Amino acid sequence: MIRREFNSVCIPALLTLLGTVHGQALALTLADLSGADASRGLKAALEQGAKTAISLLGKTDGFLGNEKVRIPLPGYLNDASQLLRTFGMGQRLDELITAMNRAAESAVPLAQDLLLNAVKSMNVDDAKKILSGGDTSVTAFFTEKTRSPLAEKFLPIVTKSTEKVGLAASYNQVAGKAVDMGLIGKENASIQQYVTGKSLDGLYFMIGEQEKKIRQDPVGTGSALLSKVFGALK
Repeated sequence: MIRREFNSVCIPALLTLLGTVHGQALALTLADLSGADASRGLKAALEQGAKTAISLLGKTDGFLGNEKVRIPLPGYLNDASQLLRTFGMGQRLDELITAMNRAAESAVPLAQDLLLNAVKSMNVDDAKKILSGGDTSVTAFFTEKTRSPLAEKFLPIVTKSTEKVGLAASYNQVAGKAVDMGLIGKENASIQQYVTGKSLDGLYFMIGEQEKKIRQDPVGTGSALLSKVFGALK
């Protein structure tokens, strides 16, 4: 597939295609937008969603203080947590939860460059999917374009953070007890991979939340351009 810039030459054709899919009334509404406005509006929405999500998560209690994205103990360990607490390991489990979330909060700010570069590389097909997609099409775009490279970028930071606070050692101690008790398998030992995955899940979730707000209330963003572009999709 040949990638091209989302410019004023191809926007009219894209809007015509979307109009065919969604009906004549929607086409007339979208057709009122210039190619430049559509391009800037979409890119502004992606950038705003990414930056807001990072600002909310990449700080103290960004993960730990938000129930929607707080990283819990791995499922197999969480299932055994009540029993482990009866063996006097409650404080160690709480320290582990805090350390996992602090590692995620440290890693998330590193995502900004990759996310914004993905916006700059947005092409016609990407724009088509976003305009014609549902409430989380922007999130799907970021996930497709950035999840793998972000996982590679997050992992060493998460590893460093977990080592700094003793997370790996804490996890191994707790997991070792659980293995001895037959509660989990020996293969479930990579806390770094687990935290990295959950960090990305939280990031994309928060981008999705910001996208929904923009789509539902574009006027409320305070941006005339976002209001113009996303208001036309209502």
